Amino acid sequence: MRSLHRHFTSPRTRAASAAEVSLRSVFSMVLVSALLGSSALLAGCSDAGGTPENTGGGAGVGGDAGSGGEDAGSGGEDAGSGGQNAGSGGQNAGSGGEDAGSGGEDAGSGGGGDPSGECTEGSTSGANTDPDDPVQQGADHLVGDLEFPAVLVAVGDRDGQTRHYTAGVGDLETEAKVPVDGQVRIGSNSKTFTAVVVLQLVGEGDVDLDAPIETYLPGLVRGDGIDGREITVRQLLQHTSGLPDYDDVLLAEGVFKVQHTYVDPHALLDMALAQPGKAPGTEWAYSNTNYVLAGMIVEKVTGRPLNEEITRRIIERIGLRNTYLPGVGDQRIRGCHPRGYHTDVPGEPLQDITELDPGWGWAAGQVIATPSDLNRFYTALFGGELVEPAQLEELRATVDAPAMWPGARYGLGVVSTPLSCDGLVWGHGGDIPGFHTRGGVTEDGRAVTVAITVLPYFVYGEEGAEQAYMDVLGLVDTALCE
Repeated sequence: MRSLHRHFTSPRTRAASAAEVSLRSVFSMVLVSALLGSSALLAGCSDAGGTPENTGGGAGVGGDAGSGGEDAGSGGEDAGSGGQNAGSGGQNAGSGGEDAGSGGEDAGSGGGGDPSGECTEGSTSGANTDPDDPVQQGADHLVGDLEFPAVLVAVGDRDGQTRHYTAGVGDLETEAKVPVDGQVRIGSNSKTFTAVVVLQLVGEGDVDLDAPIETYLPGLVRGDGIDGREITVRQLLQHTSGLPDYDDVLLAEGVFKVQHTYVDPHALLDMALAQPGKAPGTEWAYSNTNYVLAGMIVEKVTGRPLNEEITRRIIERIGLRNTYLPGVGDQRIRGCHPRGYHTDVPGEPLQDITELDPGWGWAAGQVIATPSDLNRFYTALFGGELVEPAQLEELRATVDAPAMWPGARYGLGVVSTPLSCDGLVWGHGGDIPGFHTRGGVTEDGRAVTVAITVLPYFVYGEEGAEQAYMDVLGLVDTALCE
């Protein structure tokens, strides 16, 4: 789907060097992704003693993430998951059998934190206390000058050690402190999780990147200028399919209209197919629809729910204890977390949107994680822990993606961005109502995730959003270069 923020505007961003690039609407990267949830520990919060655990897992680049699709379970007639009578998330639903839906009643997958979502006494301990630290100054700028409610930053070094930073307040009403390494909705970073599972299936010989999606989802993808026989799996993962974004329909009246509404993947696909498409392979254009179809392919090929596959193949494999995909109908963030805020009209008072149904993000934006877990995921991925070398090479083959931000290039579910200190940072980024995340990993294993608790566009609108987005990217650069 086209990102939410395209519904409200098409802000333009400018690189530090001066090149201007149109920013996708705030939701364009995330598709209002769904959260992840499960795990016995509070997300990065202290379990007993005060300081948060050091989650900077793994030096170098490596890792694996578990299950959980981006928004909601998928099911449905001929689609990726589930058989003829499949709904999404039926009571006995697994993905695969004739009556299977995707997701099942208790389909949340992965780690996730204390089911209460409450933070313990020590959850705000362990963050940087040096006001002269450049990363701390950058975080303080985002709160003090840009008026974002809260900022959470996790910076991982080459030896796998993590430094944590916070700024602002975790709850505007109570003015509670920001939990160190608290769980957040990571939005379109979920796309990377989905892409990894697809690439694992490629390595196992079950999926061909250059096969038409018709091979896996026969007769499902048809519309005005749209034909699944002409779109490849690779084009889905790289956003060159020409498919329209379903959020243009879903979010036409704003986010609050659908905040507590569950939308299954087939309904999302129907919204997309009701719009005209473009010829595949002719241009790069971000569309959340691509990843809904990628999730359906995973379910059709494996016969299991996407959330389960992500959890088993990634989250459990690399030990992401505070990462999960919410089950059908689960609107909470399970672990210790800051509140997220939103307004459908830029400049109006922010409202709490922490609880929402992420089903409309599914494979494109549903995961919930901590900043340090997200660092671990990207370091594991680019360190070769999750996919074979041949598939990692495919993932890193990029095309120009000027509509994202200056210098961005898009691979198979990942984005590369130039750094001021030379080299690239590899990640994705995510926007979902209430949360904005940016970051990634360098070739030598340094990693950073910056999370803020509001989408910048909805604070500033058209005129001020450009600089706000660039300041967040600037903090990513500072953490990796200074």
